[in-house]
Amino acid sequence: MLCLLLWLGGAEQLALWFWHFGEWIDVVVDDRLPVNEAGELLFVSSVDKNVFWGALLEKAYAKLYGSYEDLQIGQVSEALVDFTGGVNTRIKLAEAPPGLWDILTRATYSRSLMGCQTHLGTTKVLKNGLVAGHAYTVTGIRKVTCQYGPENLVRLRNPWGKIEWKGDWSDSSYNWELLSPKEKILLRKKKEDGEFWMSLRDFKIHFVDLVICKLTPDLMSQEDGKKWMYSLKSGRWVKGSTAGGSLGFCNGNFWMNPQYWLSVLPVEDSKKSPSTCNVVISLMQKHSTKHRNRAPHLFIGFLLYKVGLQYQESNRKLPPGFFTRHQPVNRHQVFLDEREVTHDFHLEPCVYVIVPSTLEPQQESEFILRVFSRKHILREMGGNTSFTLSKEIVDRYEGKIWEDFFTKHFEQNPEINAVQLQRILNNISWRNFQSFRLNFSLDSCQGILALLDLNATGTLSIQEFRVLWKRLLFYLEVFQKRDTNRSGKLDLVELHAAVQETGISLSNEVCNLMAIRYGDPDLQISFESFVCFMLRVEIMGEAFRNLTQDGKGIYLRESEWMMMTLYS
Repeated sequence: MLCLLLWLGGAEQLALWFWHFGEWIDVVVDDRLPVNEAGELLFVSSVDKNVFWGALLEKAYAKLYGSYEDLQIGQVSEALVDFTGGVNTRIKLAEAPPGLWDILTRATYSRSLMGCQTHLGTTKVLKNGLVAGHAYTVTGIRKVTCQYGPENLVRLRNPWGKIEWKGDWSDSSYNWELLSPKEKILLRKKKEDGEFWMSLRDFKIHFVDLVICKLTPDLMSQEDGKKWMYSLKSGRWVKGSTAGGSLGFCNGNFWMNPQYWLSVLPVEDSKKSPSTCNVVISLMQKHSTKHRNRAPHLFIGFLLYKVGLQYQESNRKLPPGFFTRHQPVNRHQVFLDEREVTHDFHLEPCVYVIVPSTLEPQQESEFILRVFSRKHILREMGGNTSFTLSKEIVDRYEGKIWEDFFTKHFEQNPEINAVQLQRILNNISWRNFQSFRLNFSLDSCQGILALLDLNATGTLSIQEFRVLWKRLLFYLEVFQKRDTNRSGKLDLVELHAAVQETGISLSNEVCNLMAIRYGDPDLQISFESFVCFMLRVEIMGEAFRNLTQDGKGIYLRESEWMMMTLYS
């Protein structure tokens, strides 16, 4: 929960701790507060004139987000998470479940924070006393016994400290006369302090949604007292690289988004059926600017896919074709222009992939992904390329050629150098390229060998050559598919499409530079150059992921830097 610490010495200062995008950070403020000419606090104040903790909390929160002005716009759900580090459950009151009262009861007993918001309107203060489009706090609930039967009441507070509800069960309502004298004395408070009661029925009519913030997400699962796991991953949507946009918006770039491998594991002591597990997934966008109001929220959401056995053991990103052949678990994906989007799932123990995205492609932002469940494993899918060869390619180039040609060659030469590699590649009958002859230059073969020569011997073993051969077949199939006019070369547009086909996340700028580096004067890329280009991209990407500790950078000694840059 929120923690306040008093700093001693000199002027009095407070250090207040807030949960800020996955980290608890302290914000230090002094005890000077903004007042008007009459000496009254301008913003948050207490009925008790000697109580200032609310105003100090507001000052620290304003400092966290840039200014007091930055607190004027925002969702109550954001503040609840920032104060507790909890997870939100949002209930649309127009579609509230039958057990809404039971949910409110559980939330109250677990001391969860609750907020709600009224409908938007053209009039600021409505005739019924509610403020249109305004956030309120739920401060309590009570079931009372009236002369006509039981009534469920909800207590709310206007954070302004004034302007209250005027309908049934308001401070001046006749309904209080229907209660016993004892209940009437305990519950009714005729003060203009912003706090009031209303029936659950009226609450569902006049408020849009209910947000419940709980430190553990078991509110909806009926599993109180059980231990929940919590995982957090940080990510980024980068223009031209990982900002693929939504599935329906961008027609084929969805795979570019970051992907996260989620293994949901069964829990033996669960009260629920072992066939399903309660999982809460939360996606939160994080803008780079400190001032919240200067960076409007993007529309964000995520899709959840159940994956088959062929993908469960791989840590590579799912290829573009996967998303055209499979339906997500949450088929009715909703994109919201809010800081956080949270969904509850009841999932079978299995492996899933989470794909967070913005609604539109090429929109940049950092984000954090949180997963809560009784038992799971969450990791980012690291590699990009997924080698899936067609049956035609496998039949044509894998079986007989490997047995009759490569095996015999490596029996005579257990290790091959660049000259021998060139001879092998140029003597293969590449039947897909009958219109011209492939010619791997010695320079290209030396570059290929350097990239795959893991032990720096200047030669390739049969195991290293097998890796190269698999990649060559995959690149061959991609090249053939994108070389639509069978010219034996790819132009810039075809090159971009071919890179996307491989599953590599590469910006347009890098693709253009590689076309300059590996292409001819007309920026046309041959198959030989495409192989060198793709090998370098893939292997350098793998090297970075192996060497980085935080996904942001690497530290190398000078000798290691020379090895990576000169011999590759």
